[in-house]
Amino acid sequence: MGTLAAQTSQSQLMALIRVMASRSNIAKLIGAYVLWLLFKYRNTAYGVKPRRDAPPSPQGIPLLGHLHYAIILKRNQVLQRQLASFRRFGKTYSLTFPGMGRIIYANDPEILDHVLRTNFWAYEKGPTIQNVLFPLIGKGIFGADGEHWRWQRKIASHVFNVKSFREYTTNVFCTDGEAVCDLLGKAADKGSVVDLQDVFYRFTLESFGEIAFGMEFGCLKDPDNELEFAKAFDRLNFGLSGRLISSPFMRLKDWWTGATAQLEKDEIYVREFAYDVIRKRRNSPELQDRRDLMALFMNAKDENRESLSDEMLKDMLLNFVIAGRDTTAQALSWMFYLMHRSIANKEILGKLVDETEDILDGDLPTYESTKKQKYAEACFYEALRLYPSVPKNIKVCVEDDVWPDGTTIKKGEFFGWAPWAMGRTKEVWGEDAEVYKPERWLAGDRPSPSKFPAFHVGPRTCLGQQFATIEAIALMSMLFQRFEFELVDPDSEPDYTPGLTLPLEKGLPIRVRRRKNVSSKIAGVAQAVAA
Repeated sequence: MGTLAAQTSQSQLMALIRVMASRSNIAKLIGAYVLWLLFKYRNTAYGVKPRRDAPPSPQGIPLLGHLHYAIILKRNQVLQRQLASFRRFGKTYSLTFPGMGRIIYANDPEILDHVLRTNFWAYEKGPTIQNVLFPLIGKGIFGADGEHWRWQRKIASHVFNVKSFREYTTNVFCTDGEAVCDLLGKAADKGSVVDLQDVFYRFTLESFGEIAFGMEFGCLKDPDNELEFAKAFDRLNFGLSGRLISSPFMRLKDWWTGATAQLEKDEIYVREFAYDVIRKRRNSPELQDRRDLMALFMNAKDENRESLSDEMLKDMLLNFVIAGRDTTAQALSWMFYLMHRSIANKEILGKLVDETEDILDGDLPTYESTKKQKYAEACFYEALRLYPSVPKNIKVCVEDDVWPDGTTIKKGEFFGWAPWAMGRTKEVWGEDAEVYKPERWLAGDRPSPSKFPAFHVGPRTCLGQQFATIEAIALMSMLFQRFEFELVDPDSEPDYTPGLTLPLEKGLPIRVRRRKNVSSKIAGVAQAVAA
């Protein structure tokens, strides 16, 4: 009887298995599993662990989270969307993306200070950013972490000192500034429209190329000649930065649209251009005694006490082109827009011109004069507050952390911050946060870096902050001594091109006029520099 019962039970079990294995029931099981997944990941990306204590987020798409933010929505509206989310959710909010995970954004100076300074080593650039941006930055300082980042920064710091600033201002900034004035003077005489952002790009590339790499790009001598390196560099910047969020999907989109082929061509061109600079430098006896950035890295040892390869030198060169060319040129462009738009406070420009004339008295700028031009510095920093050259940024958390407001961020999650949004936040800057007001930099204490993160915060604070400030003040002083400017479209805010930095999408078309009653002393100085 026992054997018969056992056989019966086995038969029943096999029959049940056969029923469960039928196509109909497999479909039901799959359907139930899919429904469970849709419920579990109803507002987050697949694979991202739902957290009840996570900061609030906009409504996501089941399994895809907020992928549509990166794929469908316009990239040149990302900064506006970040600001809108902060205004809706408060100081923190979160997004999730397939293959990347959760990003928690914060818009609070106290949190920024905690993450970027106090608990600096708990957050890194991480492999996601390094891999996506590798064709542009390689293993350079912008994407490096740990000791690899530390030794690069230590070497580069030797270029940024007061003695060098004095030499740069006189021998480079003023010389290249005269070339800019000559270019704008010809445009003024012809009555032609000039893209001022392009002019600033040429100036900063020429100046930084000489200071950092001991080379002349020649881009100020022939303004009608488009520098292919700069074009390829900008396309690569734009294309790769779009892959920072949900890289696999953006790569597929780039392949579908044909953008991948162009990016591959640009990567090759930019890389070979950098290698050519390095080869020429190695074979140039007259450059061997220079103490510029390239020389320092060529003579340096890495964290393993080994000489730098040409590939590492290439990475260094391209990283510092971003820092030395893009950021200052874009900041100057946004400043000129803010000061010349139809709703601009005309007193600002008047005060800046008056200060320039009072301090320079017809002479060329010097390191000492730029340090005295406090209103010019305020105008520059106020432009950076509203249009920071690095408008958004991201790091990965490498150990669980709790922020000052009680927000918990887990290992592997990303921290995002948005200087562009912070500059427009009333809780941080007051009711007039969106007003261009240089005077705010002259009253009381200087805003803390965590409130004004345009030059970053903590150990990664920009080495070139003073360099960029002096360069900008020197050039703007020379321009306002001699010219007046009029925007072609003073009523519309320019769109930006989304990337690692913040360029004006269509440049800054502007008309230039020579100032009346320009000091004869200025003309004499200009002739002396040209000679």
